[in-house]
Amino acid sequence: MSDSATYDVAIIGGGIAGAGAGAMLADKCRCVILESEEQPGYHSTGRSAATFILNYGNAPIRALTRASESFFIAPPRHISEHSLLSPRGHLALAEEGGRAHLDAHLQESQGLEEVSSESAVAKVPILRREPILAAAYEADARDIDVNSLHQGWLRQFKRAGGEIRTKAQVTQLAQKGGLWELETPDGTLCAKTVINAAGAWADKVAGLAGLTPVGLTPMRRSIAVIPAPAGHDVMTWPLVSDVQERWYMKPDAGQLFVSPADEDPVEPHDVFADDMVLAEGLHRFETATSVEVTRVLRSWAGLRTFAPDRTPVVGFDPSAENFFWLAGQGGYGIQTSPAISQVAAALITKQPTAEIVSDETIVALSPARFRN
Repeated sequence: MSDSATYDVAIIGGGIAGAGAGAMLADKCRCVILESEEQPGYHSTGRSAATFILNYGNAPIRALTRASESFFIAPPRHISEHSLLSPRGHLALAEEGGRAHLDAHLQESQGLEEVSSESAVAKVPILRREPILAAAYEADARDIDVNSLHQGWLRQFKRAGGEIRTKAQVTQLAQKGGLWELETPDGTLCAKTVINAAGAWADKVAGLAGLTPVGLTPMRRSIAVIPAPAGHDVMTWPLVSDVQERWYMKPDAGQLFVSPADEDPVEPHDVFADDMVLAEGLHRFETATSVEVTRVLRSWAGLRTFAPDRTPVVGFDPSAENFFWLAGQGGYGIQTSPAISQVAAALITKQPTAEIVSDETIVALSPARFRN
C-alpha cells in the first residue's frame, strides 16, 4: 500500500459532525473525509431547520450550546464573513396537560420568561387564546445559517489540506499493524485514527469494526411547508412549539414550517415524510391556531439520531484503540457543532478541554458510559 493512501485521521461521514471535526484537525494532521453520498451533508445536516436555543436539551447539551455561542456570533472570517445567527425568539406553549411540563422547563432554564396567553397571541396573532394554559418566551433563541456553517467547515478543511472523497461508503473496517484499514469502492486506505461521524449509520460502522453498538436510535422528524396566512408578516414571529413537543411552527422565507415533532424510530435510510404523521401535526397546528391548512407546498423528513440517554457520544471507545465516536447528536448537532468539534479535536490531539467545557461534560459525552 502506498504512503499516499495512509492518513493520520479518517473521518467517516461528511455531515456537520465530520466536517466540523475535520476543520479543527486538518491543519494539525493529514485527514480524509469519507462520505457515502454524492455530496457531504445530504441527510440530517442538509434537512435541518435548526434554531439556536440555549434552553434546549439536557445539561451536557446546554453546556455545549453555551460554549458554541461566541463562535456563531463572530465566526472566523474563513468560515463566514457574517454572524451565523439571526433574531427569531422561541415561544413555548402549555396546552392541555402541559402546565407541569412548562413549570419544569422554567425551573431549569435561564433567560426564559413566563408570559401571559394574551402576550403569546400578541406575538403570533394566528394563535387561539383558549387552548393556551400558560406560555414562556426565550428572546435569545436565534435562527442558524446551517448551510454557511457546514460549507465553512468544509472550506476550512480543504484549505488546510484535508481531502474529501464522496461515494466512498466504508464497507470493511479492521485494525491491522496499528492502523485502521478502511475499504471503500475507490479502494483501500489506512489511518491511525478513525472518527465515526456516520450519523444514523454510526452503530453500523462500529459493527464493521467489530465493536458493540452503543444503542443509537435514528428517529424520523417530518416537516410540511405551508403558505403564510394572508395579511401577516410571519418573519417577525418567533418559533412556536408545544412544550410537550407535539407540534411546532417556524417562519422561513415568508412561509411556515409546521412539524408534528415526530420521533418515530426507523432504520437508517434516505427517509421521507409520512403523510399520516404530517396530517396529525397539521391538525394539531390547526387546533392551536386560526389557520385552516388547505395547501402543503412541500414536505420532507430527516433523521435525528439519539443515544439511549439522549446525550451525544464523543470520545475514544475504550475497547478499541484509536476508534473515536462522534455521533448521537439528536436534534442538537447544529447548535452544538462548534463546541463538539473543538472537543473532538482536542481529545484526538491530546490537548486540554477545560477551556471548552467542564470535565463533567466530557465524562457525560464519553462512550465509556456504555462499556461496562
